[in-house]
Amino acid sequence: MEIAIIAHDSKKADLVKFLIKNKTVLQQEKIKLIATGTTGGKAEEAGFKTKRMLSGPLGGDAQIAGRVAEGITKMVFFFKDPLSSHPHEADINMLIRVCDVHNVPLATNEATAQLLLDAIGLQS
Repeated sequence: MEIAIIAHDSKKADLVKFLIKNKTVLQQEKIKLIATGTTGGKAEEAGFKTKRMLSGPLGGDAQIAGRVAEGITKMVFFFKDPLSSHPHEADINMLIRVCDVHNVPLATNEATAQLLLDAIGLQS
């Protein structure tokens, strides 16, 4: 199962903590992580193998949306910063829309991401 991980700058540390907390689950052979560029780099520094796309503002969100539309990416964890504006907001909204259109689970915070992992039976 391919899971996309994305985080705004102010949420990258939270996402990495979440990954570490769920390391046993997320490093299973059946799980493949893809990420936007900088987020993927942070995940790799924490010991996770990721397939890195472009940085979000450079098109990484759109690349992941394409994989969702193609049926490759089955879940998206996008730790958003709701208190800041983002110059690539249109891409973010497009990714959310594509997840909705293709009925792909999307978590925008740690609590929801944890529920998704637990609900699909990937708990360690």
